[in-house]
Amino acid sequence: MRRRRQAPPTLSFHLPGEAPVDWLIVGLGNPGAEYDGTPHNIGFEVADALARRWTLPKPKSKYRGLVTEGRTGPGGPRVAILKPMTYMNEAGDSVGPARGAYKAPLDRVLVIHDEIDLPFGEIRPRVGGGLAGHNGLKSLKQGLGSADFARVRIGVGRPPTTDPERVAAYVLGRFREPKEEVRALVERAADATEQTVLSAQPTT
Repeated sequence: MRRRRQAPPTLSFHLPGEAPVDWLIVGLGNPGAEYDGTPHNIGFEVADALARRWTLPKPKSKYRGLVTEGRTGPGGPRVAILKPMTYMNEAGDSVGPARGAYKAPLDRVLVIHDEIDLPFGEIRPRVGGGLAGHNGLKSLKQGLGSADFARVRIGVGRPPTTDPERVAAYVLGRFREPKEEVRALVERAADATEQTVLSAQPTT
């Protein structure tokens, strides 16, 4: 009786001690169709735009979120794009475990989020900073142990009020701006994210 040939061992493409990715990119938002097209979900939209731009595979359910992995292009940085499915207030419960699994340094966790303290259309990348009352950022600080992660802040404007309920209704409601302007903002935020990733020094 002929012996069955054993399949060759699976090869690992990561050296011992090497981080699986150069960047963990996190798009913040809330799961569910009722939140599509809202300012609070623009992080999800930019994450999806980047996955399309870099032709990454279909996302898988991991770390209480949806995650896809790959390179930005031939020889480009290795990235994982994560969309937490925990709802915004508990995003840290998804990002914390993902960061641990990917061995990402804190400044290589890049969070894309809406920012009501910036006018609609303004985009500002930075590392660290305040939380500005953003519940997603508060949860990330808890989940990551620090607020010194990288960010792409996307201006969505602020309603003419400081009432918390009205502000919440604003970011969870539909954009007031034309769809064409929102799409352009998403692409420009994707540009800013890509520039941040590609201009950084290699981690290995």
